[in-house]
Amino acid sequence: MAPDAFNHESASSNQVRTINLALQGGGAHGAFTWGVLDRLLEEKYLGFEGLSATSAGAMNAAVFAYGLAVGGRDGARKALAGYWKRVSDAASLGPLQPSPIDRMLGDHKLAWSPAFSLMGFVTRVLSPYEFNPSDYNPLRNVVEQSIDFEVLRHPDCPVKLFLSATNVRTGKVKVFAGQEISVSAVMASACLPTMFHAVEIDGEAYWDGGYMGNPALFPLIYNCKSADIVIVHINPLYRKELPYAAGDILNRINEISFNSSLMREMRAVSFVTGLVKQKRIVDHDIRQILMHSITDDEFMGALSPTSKYNADWDFLIFLRDQGRKCANEWLASNFGKLGVESSVDIDSLYL
Repeated sequence: MAPDAFNHESASSNQVRTINLALQGGGAHGAFTWGVLDRLLEEKYLGFEGLSATSAGAMNAAVFAYGLAVGGRDGARKALAGYWKRVSDAASLGPLQPSPIDRMLGDHKLAWSPAFSLMGFVTRVLSPYEFNPSDYNPLRNVVEQSIDFEVLRHPDCPVKLFLSATNVRTGKVKVFAGQEISVSAVMASACLPTMFHAVEIDGEAYWDGGYMGNPALFPLIYNCKSADIVIVHINPLYRKELPYAAGDILNRINEISFNSSLMREMRAVSFVTGLVKQKRIVDHDIRQILMHSITDDEFMGALSPTSKYNADWDFLIFLRDQGRKCANEWLASNFGKLGVESSVDIDSLYL
């Protein structure tokens, strides 16, 4: 089926299916999630109840929720496009840009960027408290320009928002929701500890939520009525080739680490699902969770880890378009399964 060709008429009925979204983080690769969300928003027979997200996913989720609140579906699409354009514009003024050689090669890497090589060296020998004492982060300004957080804290916000961060002192996941949603909560969820100071909120310090919840599923299970959870993957679960180069090994370690918390939650979901199916649970408050996955491991796995820092507009549009294509294919294959059954085999994919 051609991209963007899916139509709800191919589904069994015109009933609105309400889903929850779980969005992973992954730097500039989050533009893939932008594309997924952009395509899902076009589907009028798809509703949204809750969003649980981490890092770049948290930024996507917050912008999505804000745009939906102030302008409906079109408002959400416009807000996401505006946010990512601001990200690219801010990056164009900074040192982390593709070099002329990188642009000539067209592989979206920053392999020939002197600034990226220098950053890699500096972050190995100095802490952000030493090389970035003022804790400058241009993304904070971008987020503040893109979202009115009073709208997200209002009880009438059309979706429930859950943003995960990692408590530095306890190592536990912290989920910000409701009145806790703020620009600081978003920045805490996306705080890379080698580049930025820990974000302090109410006396606690937080790092990137990917270490403990990428993304966290339990807020959606505990707080939302919809049984359908759609995970938008950024970090490849599976790689066919073994890594041999030092950079590739480190990248795979990070991918495994950032997927580990999700794997643990999926094991619990699988266990409870088995008990429900076997009718070994009589508590009617415990329901079966239906899991779905929008992912393209082959595409994402082919991208260089350095491209997570590449916010060049052409690259972001390339990622967005791939996300739209992937979401469209998922809709064509799985829309009719929403509210009925999981569209992924949890045990084979995650366990």
